[in-house]
Amino acid sequence: MSSKGLKSQKSTKRKVTESSDKFDSLKSKKPKLVSGEQQQQHVKPKFVKPKSAGDKEQNTNLSKKERRVQAKELTEARKKKRKPHYNLEQELASLWEKMRRRDIGKEDRSKLISEAIRKMKGKVPEIAVSHVSSRVLQTCVKFCSQAEKDALFAELQPQFLNLASNRYAVHFIQKMLDGASKQQLAACISSLRGHVAPLLRHVFGSVVVEHAYHLGTAAQKQELLAELYSTELQLFKGLTSSTEKTVVDIIAKLGLQKGAVNRHMTAIIQPILEKGIVDHTITHKLLIEYLTIADKTSAADVLQLLTGSLLLRMVHTRDGSRLAMLSIKHGSAKERKKIIKAMKEHVKKMAFYQFGSMVLACIFSIVDDTKLVTKIIVRELEASLKDLVMDKNGRRPLLQLLHPNSSRYLSHDDLAALDLSVPSLCSMDKSETSSKTKDTDGNESGEEMKDEQEDTVVEHTDHEENVTAMGGKKDPLVRRQELLVNSGLAERLIDVCVENAEEFLKSNFGKEVMYEVAIGGSDGILCPSLSEKLCELYEAISSVAAKPKPQESGKDSEHILENFHSSRTIRRLVLDCPGFASTLFKKALSGKCRSWAQGHCSKILSAFLETEDFQVREMAKTELQVLLNEGTLKISAAKKPE
Repeated sequence: MSSKGLKSQKSTKRKVTESSDKFDSLKSKKPKLVSGEQQQQHVKPKFVKPKSAGDKEQNTNLSKKERRVQAKELTEARKKKRKPHYNLEQELASLWEKMRRRDIGKEDRSKLISEAIRKMKGKVPEIAVSHVSSRVLQTCVKFCSQAEKDALFAELQPQFLNLASNRYAVHFIQKMLDGASKQQLAACISSLRGHVAPLLRHVFGSVVVEHAYHLGTAAQKQELLAELYSTELQLFKGLTSSTEKTVVDIIAKLGLQKGAVNRHMTAIIQPILEKGIVDHTITHKLLIEYLTIADKTSAADVLQLLTGSLLLRMVHTRDGSRLAMLSIKHGSAKERKKIIKAMKEHVKKMAFYQFGSMVLACIFSIVDDTKLVTKIIVRELEASLKDLVMDKNGRRPLLQLLHPNSSRYLSHDDLAALDLSVPSLCSMDKSETSSKTKDTDGNESGEEMKDEQEDTVVEHTDHEENVTAMGGKKDPLVRRQELLVNSGLAERLIDVCVENAEEFLKSNFGKEVMYEVAIGGSDGILCPSLSEKLCELYEAISSVAAKPKPQESGKDSEHILENFHSSRTIRRLVLDCPGFASTLFKKALSGKCRSWAQGHCSKILSAFLETEDFQVREMAKTELQVLLNEGTLKISAAKKPE
């Protein structure tokens, strides 16, 4: 081959390789690495101006203090460019430092507040979104006059929705709503109309909606809730009245389609649950109403989303605790386990809540995994038994184990909450399923009857599955035995009652737990295995009752037989517990009945003659009959045993 041919071949190869290199460089998005010298030449740092030689010499000649002052001046200059009201904010901050002091006089504070409001006039919406200025506004609203408050509200009202979503302005809006008049509050609630659902999905906007919902009247609360039910209620005002309190009533009155309402509520609820914004009362009410109309799949999905740590943020409200109970009732064993594990280290705090204590009572009544409940809930309750017994709410889980579903200790609303269930997750009654198996006309063939009977078997099994999911498979008495006696909780509870016998009996709340423990609980659950410990409790109460009367008169030094609460509890024990009655009479009252025949103690003495136990009556009859004949002790004819 000639030299010309070789040259042409080399040139074509060079062209191909050059073109391929260009293609590869265009195709790859990664930048090529360059050496340090090239990088210094070609790459310049962003937002940094090249310094002149004079500036470098000037900076090197400055001291550290002078350089800090220069940097501070540059920062101030940048803030002035970025914030249009920067100078005003600085003036307000200096005034705020003076007006918020505790040792300042009312007149001086009012002057400073008036000066601050005068400087902010016409600029309140712009200033409210600032971190510092929003605090100044909160202090002004707290201490200003009504006229000044009205002026601030007039500036706030047009920008109410925009400020409701700002992280700093939210606190100022809450202060304004707290001090707003009825007309101003109604104006704010009406301005929320049509925007409740988007605000509930916003972290800061939901706080404003919740605050307005909390301060509003029943009609205003219903107005905020109603637009979350359907599009018609969101667009048109006045379709509902105060008589329609639930979504079921609204659907029945307006003739709405249940499926459309269900879809509308699902579209609102789903993003709220996904974002985890579940701390508010209005959200809990919305979820409760949704579960009354939701189909089986939707209701199960919502309860499954709530399973876990979200429930702990909801048990502080009435509807939130009911949602927790529904999740426990209709949840599977795995979901119940997840709920209980999420309560770890939070059980004590929940027990002292009005509604959280009912969630614990529901767990004691339903969950079959007693080992898990004992490990997480019972052990944490054991650490603070005395405080729980003396607390109005803390005693409820203990009383639920000692005497389940007692109307004496639980209100009608509490009992209704324990019986609450989701309609779509409960199958139809057995009577309805059995009626389908009957041949009403008597014309069905044998094959059709066979198919129908197979269907009814499936329906019966579904019903049984739902029942076990709601109430558990274990016998309630066995579950109580495992949680109360086998776990050691009852023994520890008796020891605490022995140590604090006098204090518990004199307490308005502790006396109830003391009574239930002393009689051995409902169905005598403590008596067979803990009879000796109960005798120790009887001895402890009798020892306190055997003390002489105090010479000083006072509530703290009042004798246990003369105290209002303790005397009535001891009277009930005498009537219902013969073992305690005999111990008390032998150790504290025998030979001393005449000195105790007056006041509250006379009711205890008369109980010895009113009891149905023959041995107790005969034991005390000899001494008490004398007082009865003298008229010192009285007993009604209706209470005399036959």
